Amino acid sequence: MPTIELDFNEFKSLLGTSLEADVEKIDEILVLAKAEVKLFDKKEALLSVELKDTNRPDLWSVEGLARALNYYLGNETGVKQYYVEKPIVDVSVDSHLSSIRPFIGCSIIRDVKLTDALIRGLMNLQTKLDMTYGRNRKKTSIGIYDFSLITPPLKYTVTTPDGIAFAPLGFEEPMTLAEILTNHPKGIEYGHIVNKHPVFPILLDSNKKVLSFPPIINSNDLGCVTEETEQLLVEVTGTNHETVLNTLKLVTLALIDRGGKAYSTTVHYPHNKTTVVTPDFSNKQMKLSVSYVHRVLGLNFSGKLIRKLLEKAGFGIQDFDSENITVTIPCYRIDVMHPVDLVEDIGISYGYNNIEPLWRELPTTGRKRKEQSFLDIVSDLMIGLGFQEILSYTLTNPETLFVRMKCKKTPTMEIANPKVQTMTCLRNWLVPSLMEFLGNNQSIEFPQKVFELGKITVPDETKETKSRDEYRLAAAISHSSASFTEIKSVTDVFFLNIGLDWKIRKTKHSSFIEGRVGTAVVDRNEVGTLGEISPEVLEAWNLETPTVAFEINIEKVLKTKYP
Repeated sequence: MPTIELDFNEFKSLLGTSLEADVEKIDEILVLAKAEVKLFDKKEALLSVELKDTNRPDLWSVEGLARALNYYLGNETGVKQYYVEKPIVDVSVDSHLSSIRPFIGCSIIRDVKLTDALIRGLMNLQTKLDMTYGRNRKKTSIGIYDFSLITPPLKYTVTTPDGIAFAPLGFEEPMTLAEILTNHPKGIEYGHIVNKHPVFPILLDSNKKVLSFPPIINSNDLGCVTEETEQLLVEVTGTNHETVLNTLKLVTLALIDRGGKAYSTTVHYPHNKTTVVTPDFSNKQMKLSVSYVHRVLGLNFSGKLIRKLLEKAGFGIQDFDSENITVTIPCYRIDVMHPVDLVEDIGISYGYNNIEPLWRELPTTGRKRKEQSFLDIVSDLMIGLGFQEILSYTLTNPETLFVRMKCKKTPTMEIANPKVQTMTCLRNWLVPSLMEFLGNNQSIEFPQKVFELGKITVPDETKETKSRDEYRLAAAISHSSASFTEIKSVTDVFFLNIGLDWKIRKTKHSSFIEGRVGTAVVDRNEVGTLGEISPEVLEAWNLETPTVAFEINIEKVLKTKYP
């Protein structure tokens, strides 16, 4: 979930309402924007807010969050109109960028009074948009510059890795683009986005001063913004035009909300003879059916009440009657793509706590299966015997199942196209999983007593899937004096507590020491194996302590217990 850092005093000022420095009081307001306080440092007046809605980038700044909440608090009414002055800068785009990073959008902001808190908030918004909405700068990235140092028009073009050198942000000495990718922290982090191309993007002014190397880093000369900066150039480049325009819009609107005056730019794409004026603050409209609102929310609202609730959420009403409402959607609400998005905001405005729960009037006869009840008993019993439960992957490989266990290979269900060499088949017994666990956890103090109650898969031609799942219980004990007697005692207690008589029958199994292994028999049916793990198997798993184990077929036990 997105988390943003706010200056509490600025947040309170932008809300235009008295707000106590109390987490509960703040949360009462933030819930309207599906947000809550994550951390509040009262001494530094810093507020960390977690947003539950991941597709509302307009809320990822103190300006955007305050804008939305002011409607719910009644401080704003009607759709807020944002204006941008006529273009004052031209930007030409090189056709060679079409397969690299083809789109750009820019705006100029004047008359904004920058403060340290505002700059920090602006940088936080930039970072949040770059990492999330911009897909870690692959889709879009943002640059902010001191416009007073720039000479229009701008040229968004390409250059070879060693064709241009400039001082990147935070550095004093000039570096080529290739050197930036190798030596600058941002170049190392984001270089993979561009280094697959023979030429790199570069943004220049008319004097061939470098603004930035998108999407890597701004120049230290033009891209360093301070409290003395009076004019800003906001630039967004990317691979998706709509995302570029939306990102530019959100950053520009945040600066307008701080008193800035926005001027547009004209972007020229000579290769397809098109021009685009950016940014665009046009609102859009969407038709909403009253019956659709009733059906989704389960509430019978009048058209008049729906209108009131939409206006409370910051939307405008173009036209409405008893059946349909034409809704004006503010330019910054880029998340609204379907009428259901409007219905959600209607529900928030109404207050979900005001909706009375309606219980289903359906008879239910649901209950736990007796098989599941038995599995729960088995798990509780093993925990009561001092064993720790583990969960391991059902996907494994023949080396784990047979080679390391020093036993003959038995039929398994193979994966047709395995992606990982260590996961090529489904396990057909559980003891190897316990041995692997013990081998990987030798740093833990001994004795170790572990068990797993899980499914194995075996081939079965009688099934449509050609396979059958079975529940198995496996347990292992590892310490310096582990013996057959100990594992037999545990098996005794297990069968005693589930109410079944059992016998042990002599057998051979190459994973166990000969003469110290047996088959568990219940009602003349072989249901499991128990014994001391052979030294060869212990060596294969790098285990130095004696280990004993058993594995019981729970499916066979169930058939005996519940015939």
